[in-house]
Amino acid sequence: MRVTKNFLTAAPFAAALILTLAAQAAAQQGNEATRPPAASVGTTRVVVSGDALVQERPDTAVVTVSVVTQGRTALAAQQENATRTEAVVRAVKAAAGAGAEVETSGYSLQPQYTYREGQPPIIQSYQAQNSVTVTTGELARVGPVIDAAATAGANSVSNLSFILRRDQPARQRALTEATRAAVSKAQTLAAALGGRVLRIVEVQEATAFVRPVQVYDQMETLAVKARSGQAATPVEVGSLDIRSQVTLVAEVATGQ
Repeated sequence: MRVTKNFLTAAPFAAALILTLAAQAAAQQGNEATRPPAASVGTTRVVVSGDALVQERPDTAVVTVSVVTQGRTALAAQQENATRTEAVVRAVKAAAGAGAEVETSGYSLQPQYTYREGQPPIIQSYQAQNSVTVTTGELARVGPVIDAAATAGANSVSNLSFILRRDQPARQRALTEATRAAVSKAQTLAAALGGRVLRIVEVQEATAFVRPVQVYDQMETLAVKARSGQAATPVEVGSLDIRSQVTLVAEVATGQ
């Protein structure tokens, strides 16, 4: 049997799983598998696919907050940004807890131009942006982290995503279910053709995550609410969809 893999590398157990299911498919034909085929028996190949969806709760959240400041000079923009970013880092570390990872993920200092027709652009001001990424396994802390960052001076959230770091068990379940579905289809086709599955010739496997996307584009509003003691930022985690698809090429005995 030849096993090929698409998109993501299949787990080591995948080939063994296919062999086991193929053997079970042949065994389900009962004593027919041990009797010599009739003269009219032929073989053909069928291509079938099986799909599976496994839902899992994420175990990690990644949120990126930024401090964006402007000044008439580059130094003014940079110094104000440094002061506010230092306060934001202290705040998010306290809100995220000891187990969180807090790191600088981006920095820029750029001139802001004024454009007039027929004239060269003029530097009007400078903009500094410092981004801090927080990675935490305590999902309940995501809202408080955003609120703490806003209160301390952050005015942009550029990313909020949920991931599954310990994903191998979920991937294996999805792959197993998809394989069983594909083998079952091959058996059904073989039975409809009056025969049985002889062997699995080829396997193609693909697994993918579909992650919920949450985007916050009203950070200034959140900052005002946080500073005035208004409602905390709600964060609904949801679930991750782990999809797996297996395509089989099976050799089938046909006829009686």
